[in-house]
Amino acid sequence: MKQILFTLSLLIITVSSNAQEINCKAIVMADQIQGVDPKVFKTLEKSLGDFVNSRKWTNDNFETKEKIECVFTLILSKPIDGVEGGYTGKLNIQATRPVYNSTYSSTMVNYVDNDVAIKFDQYQSLDFNDNRITGTDALSSNLTALIAYYTYIILALDYDSYSLKGGTEFYGKAQNIVNNAPESKVIMGWKATENQRNRYWLVDQATNSRFAEMRTLFYKYHRLGLDQFSTDAELARNTMNDIFPMLERVNTDNPSSVLLRFFFYAKSDEIQNFLAKTSMVDKQKIIPILAAIDVSNAAKYQALLK
Repeated sequence: MKQILFTLSLLIITVSSNAQEINCKAIVMADQIQGVDPKVFKTLEKSLGDFVNSRKWTNDNFETKEKIECVFTLILSKPIDGVEGGYTGKLNIQATRPVYNSTYSSTMVNYVDNDVAIKFDQYQSLDFNDNRITGTDALSSNLTALIAYYTYIILALDYDSYSLKGGTEFYGKAQNIVNNAPESKVIMGWKATENQRNRYWLVDQATNSRFAEMRTLFYKYHRLGLDQFSTDAELARNTMNDIFPMLERVNTDNPSSVLLRFFFYAKSDEIQNFLAKTSMVDKQKIIPILAAIDVSNAAKYQALLK
């Protein structure tokens, strides 16, 4: 009996020590693709979920309640000419983080990447190696490179939200993917010269000293702000109020940056809900700042002044 209990204990320890960090739901939408068995896309959906959920992305152990919830929605729009199993489309990335001592989850990522070009063979498993990102087939490798890149971004943000600049390692891993990304004439999103709001610039700005205050405010927003509402609501609210002048300074130095856009895609609704419960005095200070930075949501912020 003792031997059995000892064996069971070792099994539990082994399972716990290998607990993965991500609880990912993968969705593949391919209604616009004609002439391909729908089972191929169901296989792709399962393969993507398994790829993220079964891989150990960090050296830390996560309890089930600590796992990061995310959704990858791959929307395929058309086949790539001359490439069997090749498709272009876009990827919607969503991720949340639980707020301490509450039932509320804060949105960390709500972003659409429009530069997706991939190849999928339903009879081969998805493979990724941080040291050999390009693989033997650029389009096949681009699929896993894309998913790994955003998984590392999600991890970086999650770690940054719990400790000041705690996600540095994962930003480094995402940057490594950018530096060694697969190349072909149809692959986009990895190069600085393509546009100012792609994967290259997102991780470049996240790790650039010019944007250092963004990572500080991200920590203050979550760990010293949202997480503290259950214990000291007034202090938490004052901390949150301090976030907005920080955002203003970042925007003044780096107007219309992709990192700020990335932040507001995730946080604009949450910020509006926060402001709805603040005093009119605070609203009058904060809302002009937000309206100038997050122009697409300016009308929603300004409506709170009425």
